[in-house]
Amino acid sequence: MSGHSHFAGIKHKKAIQDAKRANVFTKVARLVTLAAKDGGGNPDMNFKLRLAIDQARAVNMPKDNIDRAIKRGTGELKDAAAIEEIVYEAMGPENIAMLIKTATDNKNRTITEVRSTVEKSGGKMVPAGSLQHLFKNVGAIYINTSGKDADDIEFKAIDAGAIDTIFQCEILQVITAPRDLKEMKENLEQKGIQIDNAGLIFMPLSSISISVEAKIDYEKLLGKLDELDDVQEIYDNL
Repeated sequence: MSGHSHFAGIKHKKAIQDAKRANVFTKVARLVTLAAKDGGGNPDMNFKLRLAIDQARAVNMPKDNIDRAIKRGTGELKDAAAIEEIVYEAMGPENIAMLIKTATDNKNRTITEVRSTVEKSGGKMVPAGSLQHLFKNVGAIYINTSGKDADDIEFKAIDAGAIDTIFQCEILQVITAPRDLKEMKENLEQKGIQIDNAGLIFMPLSSISISVEAKIDYEKLLGKLDELDDVQEIYDNL
């Protein structure tokens, strides 16, 4: 475009980056709030909160933001709306089963945004309980093995009692029973293994294959859902 301003272009890119950063901060802050709401504001006594704080620190969230999110969860911020977790179920392209985990202070807004995004991408929402039987709740620990002895790390995880281990590129995913997540994480850390992330996830009991065209459409849908502040995680059986 004639007369395009290089400075304006830089500002536009920075605005996009800042928006994405704010989006991440919003998501992680709600994760911290939910953890504090469920188990109290002391991370030494609340493992779920400790995991959420680790995630907040991983994205460089300021300490003041973390403290405010904790106080929102414990009810110390009296004027703050309550945050609750809701898992919506949907069918994506070529019948991909989707669980969309959200953290919201306004259920009407959240379901409207999620439904609109899913339906505009050719998917459909389904009643609660329609798809959750296709998944199981497990603990998951993620370890970046780049530049490390991946086989040794995997062996230590198995020796520590992992149910399963899955490699995705250079990321090792260690699967545990939900009740064993805390012990497994601490066990691996004591062995000198750096944990990138950990938490409870929905793991599909079986997977399906879809066409290349449907996969492209699905990737677009995931991107649009990820842009929604209320959406925390998306699980599927792809």
